[in-house]
This record gives sequence, C-alpha cells and structure tokens, in this order.
Amino acid sequence: MASSFGHLFRIATWGESHGGGIGVVIDGCPPNLDLSETDIQCDLDRRRPGQSKIVTPRKEADRCEILSGVFQGKTLGTPIAILVRNEDQRPEAYTEMATAYRPSHADYTYDAKYGLRNWQGGGRASARETIGRVAAAAVAKKVLGHLAPSLEIVAYVKSIKDISGTVDPETIRFATVEANIVRSGDPSVVDAMIDLIQSVRAEGNSVGGVVECVARGVPPGWGEPVFDKLEADLAKAMMSLPATKGFEIGSGFAGTSLTGLEHNDEFYMEGDRVRTRTNRSGGIQGGISNGETIFFRVAFKPTATLLRSQATVSSEKKETELAARGRHDPCVLPRAVPMVEAMTALVLCDHALRQEALRLPGL
Repeated sequence: MASSFGHLFRIATWGESHGGGIGVVIDGCPPNLDLSETDIQCDLDRRRPGQSKIVTPRKEADRCEILSGVFQGKTLGTPIAILVRNEDQRPEAYTEMATAYRPSHADYTYDAKYGLRNWQGGGRASARETIGRVAAAAVAKKVLGHLAPSLEIVAYVKSIKDISGTVDPETIRFATVEANIVRSGDPSVVDAMIDLIQSVRAEGNSVGGVVECVARGVPPGWGEPVFDKLEADLAKAMMSLPATKGFEIGSGFAGTSLTGLEHNDEFYMEGDRVRTRTNRSGGIQGGISNGETIFFRVAFKPTATLLRSQATVSSEKKETELAARGRHDPCVLPRAVPMVEAMTALVLCDHALRQEALRLPGL
C-alpha cells in the first residue's frame, strides 16, 4: 500500500497536516529492546516546526505517545503504535486553496487521482506526515545498535541555492551539524546560508538545496541483488520524502566524466579486512554494501508554498490568481536533515534484519 514501507521492518504512517494527529505503526521490531518515549522525542524535536528563526513558525511540541507494543520499557515484538497530536492547526488559513490549486504542490494531482482532497495544509502531502517516519526510525536505530554497534548515520546540508559547503564524509560529526540552525556540515558557510534564507523569506519566496548523508560502519553484505539493491531502496526512500527532486550516490553524475580506470575502486587488504583505496562506489557494489562508508546526496526543490501572488487554475478549470497565506519553511533543508537520516535508518534496519534472516544458525 502507498503508506507502507519496508519488508521485515515495516512501517505504515497515517494522519493529515491539520487533522487530529499524525502517527505510525511499526511491525517487525524484535522483542526485548529498551524503548521509551524519550528515545523517540529527541529525533522528533530535531524535525519539529518552530525550532529556529529560519523555519516555519507553526508551534507544535510534537510530543509522542507510545500506544502499543511496549511494556515496562521493553518492546514486545508486536506492532508498535506511536501518536503525535496536532496542536496548532489553522485550517482557516487555507480556505483559498479549497478551490485554487497551489503551483507545484499536490493539490491538482490529488484531485486528479482521488476526485477529492484535504486542502487544509496539504493533507497527506504535507511534510508533517514525516513525523511517523522519524518516530519509526528512532526504533530502527535501537535495532541497528544491536546488529551493528559501530554504525553511525550523519546527514547535513551540503548546499543551499548557490552556497555550497566543503565537508569530508569520513570525518563529519553529528555535533558539528547540530551546532548551527542550518545544520550545515561546514561552519564557514552558515552565516551566508542564514542570510540567504532570511532574505528570500522577506520576499515571500523560497530556496532549495542538497542534503548529503553518510552511513559509517555498515558491515559488508547488506543489500539484495537485482530489484532490492541497497542503493535502489535508499533512492526510493529519499525520493518518497516531500520536495525531493534528485538522488545520487558515490561519484553520482560526476562519475560519468571519468574513464573506467579512473573510476574503479581498487581493492587492498588491511589486516584481515578487504578495503578499497577510493570510494567512488559510495560504499555499495552490486547492490550490496562493501564495508566502506555509504554516502549519497538528495536534492530538495524550493518550497512550493509561497507568501506571494501566483497565477493558477481552480478546481472548476478556470484561470485565477492565488494569494497564498499560511505558514511555511522558506527553505526545507534544515528540517529535512533528520528526515534523510530517518529514511536511511529505516532502509538499513530492514536490510540488516534481512541479512540476519538469510543466515542459518551454525552455518
């Protein structure tokens, strides 16, 4: 179904932007893991609106409630249901969108598919849907902590519009990213990025950019051949996030300018471990992790909702003008960082469990 993701570690998200709440049901989490609402809340706090001067001012605490699947602080192995209630709904701010389609939003396409839509803040197309993903990923990280204790996932803003930072994927640390409100991996470009975001917000406009993500400590062997390649699942996961427009891993499109001799990652031995001297493959070969750092980039478009007048058409197929209101992020990148990390954790957790299921005890 369209709102489900994963195989062995499977999630289903539900809820609308201005409904009663947002939630997720997680199926396939192993039993006896320590889990509390506090474990989940820290990641939700990084995703929530109103956390800084450069994001949407919507005020939501995004406090999570575990409704099932956990007893006395331990996972039961049964489905885990998590709820976050909406508190700062303002559906009246979207009444104009009841009949006028917002350019580059999902208003028209939802009407074309379903014949009706929830126009209050975008319904399921709103980025508030990602609350469920981030909550589920906090549980996935608990599983990964047991199966691959050295695994570390760090995402960061690589660029906003034409301002790009310089970051070494092998050395970037979570603390560096969280030390600034842009979540840039390069402190030297933070002020310029903030100035840019504030200037486009003052104009009622928006900007996009690129989030880069690294996963260090992934063991060799995770992933599947052919259709469920690890990079294919990562690509699907990232492209399912709101506002995404591109995905590339390792050398990406730049690798097309190299010859095979230049691009190949030569193998060598480091003690008893097989290593590669370069990592243009991005840590994955043949759809399976090779033990090197996985790194990829995700392109996010400028926010579609703008605080300025735009030409559009109505649900009655008449040309009209939309004077957009409401609250929006002038740049989605800072809040997209934990979303990218979340989808990475969900994919890796699912493939880790699939790898565990593949091996018979004693063989």
